[in-house]
Amino acid sequence: MKIGVIDYGMGNLFSVEQALKRLDCEVVVTADESVLDATDALLLPGVGAFPDARKRLAETKLDRYLQKAQSENRPLLGICLGMQLLFEQSEEVTPTQGLGFFKGHIQRFSGIEGDQAYRVPHMGWNELILTNRPAWLDGEVSAKHVYFVHSFYATHIQESELVAYADYCGIKVPGIVTNGSVTGMQFHPEKSGELGIYLLEQWLKGVKAC
Repeated sequence: MKIGVIDYGMGNLFSVEQALKRLDCEVVVTADESVLDATDALLLPGVGAFPDARKRLAETKLDRYLQKAQSENRPLLGICLGMQLLFEQSEEVTPTQGLGFFKGHIQRFSGIEGDQAYRVPHMGWNELILTNRPAWLDGEVSAKHVYFVHSFYATHIQESELVAYADYCGIKVPGIVTNGSVTGMQFHPEKSGELGIYLLEQWLKGVKAC
């Protein structure tokens, strides 16, 4: 299976590339649309600020490519900032339009819930709570925790698109979302031990089944 990791200058590409290779995938890291067209699925990574990432996607015209891929029902996985870019809008730095594959917008953790302060960013291991089971997710695994590092999260989402969430200081943080052929993971599956690799492997099996 060949996976196209989209290189738009805003991703921690090495770790996810190595994780995919350990799962017996052929991986191409590129911004070349003709090369991406020859892959079985696309992966959108992301590290940094939403407006910068959105600008880079526009400058490289990869935003239009992703819109085309989504309209053709090609499998796409967004990780961390890559997931956030799939929503309608973000308030990070300045209000910025996203790709709109998922309903909802991205906002910053306030650091206060009720009269209790909590740490921002949300960083560390959190239990992932499953709410819906998409077609690509099969079987059970004993591990329950994945690794998050982020200061912004998706809100006002469609509950039907939510697969799993983490409870962070009373806040329901979307961890996995899915809509048709598009999936997002807020955490880093390649850094999330047994459960993270299991989820990545299950997604790949879903791609293969398609």
